[in-house]
Amino acid sequence: MTKHDIRSIDKLQNPDELGFKALEPLDPDNIHNFDQLLQAMEKTAFSGRSLGEALNVLQEMVTDPDCLVVGTFSGAMTVAKMGKLLCKMIDERWVNVVISTGALMAHGFIESIGLKHYKYEKHRMNDQELFKMGFNRVYDTLEPEINFMRAEDIVHRVMQGIDKEEQLCSEIICQKIGRYLDENVPGPGILKSAYQQGTPVYIPAFTDSELALDIATHILRQQEKGPTLQPETCPPFPFNPFLDLFSYTKKITESKKIGLFTIGGGVPRNWAQQVSPFLEIASQRLENMELPLRRFQFGVRICPEPVHWGGLSGCTYQEGVSWGKFTPREQGGKYAEIYSDATIAWPILIKGLQDRLAKEVRSQKSEVRSQQTSDL
Repeated sequence: MTKHDIRSIDKLQNPDELGFKALEPLDPDNIHNFDQLLQAMEKTAFSGRSLGEALNVLQEMVTDPDCLVVGTFSGAMTVAKMGKLLCKMIDERWVNVVISTGALMAHGFIESIGLKHYKYEKHRMNDQELFKMGFNRVYDTLEPEINFMRAEDIVHRVMQGIDKEEQLCSEIICQKIGRYLDENVPGPGILKSAYQQGTPVYIPAFTDSELALDIATHILRQQEKGPTLQPETCPPFPFNPFLDLFSYTKKITESKKIGLFTIGGGVPRNWAQQVSPFLEIASQRLENMELPLRRFQFGVRICPEPVHWGGLSGCTYQEGVSWGKFTPREQGGKYAEIYSDATIAWPILIKGLQDRLAKEVRSQKSEVRSQQTSDL
């Protein structure tokens, strides 16, 4: 480095004159609700800033009447007691389509029929002994095996009420379970809320779940000569996963805009996002078929997975632009990505959205009252 490389004082520029946004200290004395907290975090740094910015994107996404919001969920969120957050998003129409792992829905189903999960206490619990006593561990939480047995009784009951010739997929099965819960079980539940709101629930990797294992035992019960795993002796079961794919794709094509809210990653995220390449390749490769192209214009993602492992769970929205899945920011795409444990960030984000939308409603009502008063 020479003297010529030293920055001259007279060439140093004023950040305010350049329009740079100044950060601000987070002052807890000026924060009285979650909306204010996230507004303050937006002016800080690191994941706190990302979470604050995410509320702005989420608010615009869920309040845009032209936007279909797709929610994808993975990880043990219902075991971690986050199920009511998803119920809230469904009930408020903040998500219009749910795509999930089967495990997340299975544990949520267990919760919705009044069964419980329990705290794992490392200092006094042993995994081998837990197995013998019938307790399954998910990190720091326990799922009693008897919960699965009680849930299986209901699934079997639901399946008995289905016409053996009816074509099934995960959407239809989730809908039928939701209807059973709505008609027979008090209290909240994800599949119950989805049924009540007409929100489709898709489980792309359906057989990778307790729900599917319950249906598998139902199928084995139907064998005339007793249960066996021989494929040729199993009664035919009309399950067609492509019904899910076409149903979801149709909803996407019928929407003017699409947005994505993602917890974690995995199959649900990939299955949701692949709709854009599917529409493109179908139009490219099939004669006499021209489908409207759709790319996600909004996106909010909460996931601790780093990008450098190369997996989809950690990949950025910017990477998805190269696949034609997302609208580039230069063309109006709006995205926020929070690298965090969802059990921390998700509740804060939803409470912030509740507070902000409630304030807007109060403000609108106040304006109406003021206008009515001035008209007198």
